[in-house]
Amino acid sequence: MSDRWWRDAVLYQVYPRSFSDANGDGIGDLAGVTERLDYLEWLGVDAVWLNPIHPSPNVDWGYDVSDYTGIHPDLGTLADLDRLVSESNARGIRVLLDLVPNHTSARHPWFRERPDFYVWADEVPNNWESIFGGGSAWTYDDARGQYYLHNFAAQQPDLNWWNPEVAPEFERILRFWFDRGVAGFRIDVAHAIYKDRELRDDPVIPGLGMRRRYSMFRPETHDILQSWRTLAEMYDPPRLLLGEAYSLDVEQWAGYFGEQGDELDLAFAFMLTHADLDAAQMRTIVAEVEAALPADAWPCWTGSNHDIGRLATRWADGDDARVRCALMMLLTLRGTPCLYYGDELGLTAGEVPENRILDVAQPSRDPGRTPMPWTAEGGWHNPWLPLSDTSRNVEEQRDERDSTLQFTRDLIALRRRLASLRKGVYVELPAPTGAWAWTRGDDIAVALNLGSELVEIDGIDGSIELSSNRARDGEHVNSLTLMPFEGAIIQRQH
Repeated sequence: MSDRWWRDAVLYQVYPRSFSDANGDGIGDLAGVTERLDYLEWLGVDAVWLNPIHPSPNVDWGYDVSDYTGIHPDLGTLADLDRLVSESNARGIRVLLDLVPNHTSARHPWFRERPDFYVWADEVPNNWESIFGGGSAWTYDDARGQYYLHNFAAQQPDLNWWNPEVAPEFERILRFWFDRGVAGFRIDVAHAIYKDRELRDDPVIPGLGMRRRYSMFRPETHDILQSWRTLAEMYDPPRLLLGEAYSLDVEQWAGYFGEQGDELDLAFAFMLTHADLDAAQMRTIVAEVEAALPADAWPCWTGSNHDIGRLATRWADGDDARVRCALMMLLTLRGTPCLYYGDELGLTAGEVPENRILDVAQPSRDPGRTPMPWTAEGGWHNPWLPLSDTSRNVEEQRDERDSTLQFTRDLIALRRRLASLRKGVYVELPAPTGAWAWTRGDDIAVALNLGSELVEIDGIDGSIELSSNRARDGEHVNSLTLMPFEGAIIQRQH
């Protein structure tokens, strides 16, 4: 396999507690993921990213880590993880873990045994605000008699990367997992590792609010990412660093690849997820991303995740035609696509009543984390979050030729078959209002009608390899007519 295998790959995000439950306790687990590897191989994905699997009090469901080299007992054991990696690799599927370097749980032994690993102050030193719940990002600790920093929940104290002993601990953590065969990491809040050494106030812009210039986005973070990249490339094959560099400023975001391409291998382009499913908005963002990326850099496109919710709800309002357009876009832009479990079904946000909400954030992210429906009955027994709608499920969609699941599988297979969809340059084509069209390489064109009126796109001659309207597969066109929320991939004639 290629050293930079991720450039050809389709990634698939698994929220372990909600994916598949092997022992029937209502909580998804690592053994459950292993049991579903045949499904993932059938779907055609190349790598699975697991949300945090480490021991945690679960204030933020694993993002408050209390042991970076262990496995949460709800999810299994190290042996279960080793088996998942081994059986995944046997199917040509790699396993990525989630690394949380910005903060730990307040119950991590470091918080009491190595308080110098954290950021402390005798008095609240600045105006920094907590992302979870608002208010000050500083909380008083009675035991120490000082305030500690937490950019997220109060139970998630931020690490002090100015302490020279913190970085070696994380190199040890990376090596621990790389040595076990883990193919790489998705790096949580990769933009926030360092804080301003002087703890200066974040600027507040009238009408726009606070800009996290000093509490996050510090230049020293780039040094850490470079060092991790050097470490990752010591392995054969090199391990992947996929960053959550959550900036909507395209130039700032692109900086996390490194001026020499020596930081992140991939970074989620969240600018797109903040857009509507709108041709004008989206093609403008893609053009900005293409222009800002350093030479030879590679973006990662996604429409859903555990924080932002499900594309089938946010972009498509539950409409399968719109879902298919979104999936076609994600899987045919230049870059690496990442699907969130259930995207392939057109799975919408679940219903979680007030008395079942477990999330620390407001508004709750739980509707985007409800269990994967495997059968018409769900395939779960008393799941940890409610599974109230199983109308879109794996069992029935696998048996239906025209289902969104089968469409997604065929789309992934086509991407694997046509090199231009993986490697070809992106060039935008002229298109009427509401439509968006582009080429990948010399031989492939992609066109989407994201508007409410029929459109005709001139200059596209060839055969439709795949349409969101499956009746059109194989049709020859010399100008392409698309109904509202219809998309097509065309093998062009020359």
